[in-house]
Amino acid sequence: MSDEDKKDFNAMLHDGRDMPKLQIITDQKTIDRYGGDRMYFAPPMEYDRIMRQVPYGYVITVGKIRDYLAELNGADFTEPITAGIFVSIAAWASYQRLDDITPYWRTLKANGELNSKYPGGMEAQKVKLEAEGHTIIQKGRTNIKYFVKDYEKSLFEIR
Repeated sequence: MSDEDKKDFNAMLHDGRDMPKLQIITDQKTIDRYGGDRMYFAPPMEYDRIMRQVPYGYVITVGKIRDYLAELNGADFTEPITAGIFVSIAAWASYQRLDDITPYWRTLKANGELNSKYPGGMEAQKVKLEAEGHTIIQKGRTNIKYFVKDYEKSLFEIR
């Protein structure tokens, strides 16, 4: 995201617009990719609510959150683009607050990958996760990415 210091992420977090909503998809490629035609749009606060549940030493992926929200709301899948955006909004909103922190650094991308769009980027997330006992591994030479080693062993189960 650009110009983060000029945006009010807490206002964005609380802006549910016309969500939650369920949309029926007719595009066959999308139906085939996600296994159904019922797509759920969750508001930003839903992502924040779930991210807050992840305790010290545990992690969760955006995909796990999306799967949970789809199941909870009778959908086949949760819309992936807004999911990524709303997770980043929750992270930046937490960063802008002095208290009432959302432990956003515990929410990973697919395959345990760190998120470059969080405050401070992957380096800041790496420091926070290592402080909680996770081992971070680097992959790539030019397009460097970081991953939580064996993240599956620390996955939080949403209730």
